Parts: sequence; C-alpha cells; structure tokens
Amino acid sequence: MPGVRDVSADAFIAAYSSHLKRSGKLEVPTWVDIVKTGAYKELAPYDPDWYYVRAAAVARHIYLRKDVGIGALTKLHGGRNRRGNRPSHHADASAAVQRKICQSLEKIGVLEQTDNGGRRISQDGQRDLDRIATAVVEAAKEDDEEEDEEEEEEEE
Repeated sequence: MPGVRDVSADAFIAAYSSHLKRSGKLEVPTWVDIVKTGAYKELAPYDPDWYYVRAAAVARHIYLRKDVGIGALTKLHGGRNRRGNRPSHHADASAAVQRKICQSLEKIGVLEQTDNGGRRISQDGQRDLDRIATAVVEAAKEDDEEEDEEEEEEEE
C-alpha cells in the first residue's frame, strides 16, 4: 500500500489541500485574506486557498518527520529576505500562521501534541493521509494508462 513517501510532494499537497477544502472541517481564520506569511514578504498570497495548501504542506512535513515544532515550520516555510543592494539572507515565516494551522489541524484530529511540546500525526491523521496518497497513486496510474492507449492509437 503506497504511503505519503511514495507520492510526489506537489501532487500530494494539491490533493490533500483540495480534500481539506471540500470537507469544510478545517477552521480558517478571518484574517487569512489580508495577512502576509512572513515579515520579509511584501504582499499577502495571491492564491485565495493558500491556507489549505499550507495546512497540507505542514501535515505532510510532520508526517515525514514525526516530532516537529513551530520553529522548524517557520524555518521550512521561510524564504529570501531581499535587502536592496545588500546581500539577501534567509528569513523565517510567520510563527502565528504556522501555530494557527497546527491548531486547526489539531481540532480536526490530524495532529496531536507530544510531551516535549512538538506535534506529531495522530492515528486518524495518518490514516487520512495514507488514503489520500493511495488515491493520488491510483489517479496517476489511470493517467498513465490513458496516455499509453492514446500512444497506441497514434501508432496505428
């Protein structure tokens, strides 16, 4: 049975974010349309569904690395701070956004807190993520089969 490790990151994150949006269980804060994701950013994200995409990326990251804290997530989702004509440096993402995403994922039962203050995937969350990964693999197989059929028709 394929797991999250067997699926490409972008395909899994796209599938899981659409699942989160369709389910309607993920609590989205009212400020998501105006907030920047880091102090080094100039604008808020253009994608109106960025919160679901980030939540899917956080869930995948915690699935792969078990015990993860907010600081690690801010480093992961940070980026380049462009400082004019001075050299660029790495800057961390907003910890408030990461914390709120983790709290939202905890409310729907995907994450749970560990004893040392980090977060890990719950059993229900692991089952959901594995189910989504299996669906992504099956969809990729169907696409490959359709492409093979089209190639055979072109050859004839």
